[in-house]
Amino acid sequence: MQKQRNIKSLNNFNNNCSMNWKFWVKDPSKKTEKKSAGREWIDAIIFAVVAATLIRGLFIEAYTIPTGSMEKSLLVGDFLFVSKVNYGARTPMTPVAFPFAHHTMPIIGTKAYWDGIQWNYHRLPGISKIKRKDVVVFNYPMDIDSPLYRPVDKCENYIKRCQAIAGDTLQIIDAQVHVNSKPVESPQFGQTSYYVKSDGTDFNPQALEDMNIKAQRSTADDYVFEMTEDEANLIRKWTNVKRVSPMILPSNELEPGIFPHDSRFKWNRDNFGPLIIPKKGWTVTLDNTNYALYERAISIYEKNKIEKIGNDILINGKKTNTYTFKMDYYWMMGDNRHDSLDSRYWGFVPEDHIVGKALFVWMSWNANGSFFDKIRWSRLLKGI
Repeated sequence: MQKQRNIKSLNNFNNNCSMNWKFWVKDPSKKTEKKSAGREWIDAIIFAVVAATLIRGLFIEAYTIPTGSMEKSLLVGDFLFVSKVNYGARTPMTPVAFPFAHHTMPIIGTKAYWDGIQWNYHRLPGISKIKRKDVVVFNYPMDIDSPLYRPVDKCENYIKRCQAIAGDTLQIIDAQVHVNSKPVESPQFGQTSYYVKSDGTDFNPQALEDMNIKAQRSTADDYVFEMTEDEANLIRKWTNVKRVSPMILPSNELEPGIFPHDSRFKWNRDNFGPLIIPKKGWTVTLDNTNYALYERAISIYEKNKIEKIGNDILINGKKTNTYTFKMDYYWMMGDNRHDSLDSRYWGFVPEDHIVGKALFVWMSWNANGSFFDKIRWSRLLKGI
């Protein structure tokens, strides 16, 4: 009798706990309510927005070149893809934001984000580290200051070439970049300013346009050309050219606006440094000389209160002469060396400002070209 009760109880348990192993098969007896056309459109739009946001945030995103700071490596009107995978995607720091708008809403011009919620910086693992000569997209570091006070990930996007990585010692001597006491090969299509003296004969404007050379006339026979070294060698052979020489500021001549914005450093765009790029874990000994070099990184980027009282340095209220950096930093410069707002003017780029690595140009639009020359066909799918 007891055995029969146990068997009966077991059968009841099996009936009550039976599992539908074919849960993916629809029950024909159950009627599914058909979605309206409007509901299907809403679902499709939501899916598309979420999918596009994930792709742009985690994998790859399209950017355009608005200025000539990277000419002639990248031209105004180039559209390129930037990989988030190479260096690792940065998790959102300002999570409440309008999709597909960076920092400003189109047309109405208001902020496209709410900075009431801010998340700490984190980055997913990448497939490579930032290397020298990489063309990198990053957030402009000065936008976190007055008057904009933007969150890091909502600062303007800039694109430059990485000249020095964390731990490097950088110096510029007569426009030649040196890293760790060794000269760095200039970009193949990088350009600078040249003084050009003619015999008084005008230059053919069409020839200059075909070479994409910007020319400024200062006197009847004196010009300033922005061009590559190869183009300078070619122009030297023109019959109406008497002299071509690079325009280089002399050493020990202070250029206004140059980093670290301290008159004790007689630096300029062509003669700069030496300067050690901060590296995570590096402890710097601070003194009256290098305080100006690292004060911004310590206070603004790494969020410490640093002040100098007489000869004493206080960090977060404590007297000290050392600081250990919490992030890696990089030195970014434009390939158009005399027409680029870059690290020479505002200093280091912190790792939390890095967006991604530029991969290739997928479209190039020449706004000044004729109807049939609007698209620069030779630049399509051009690697960077």
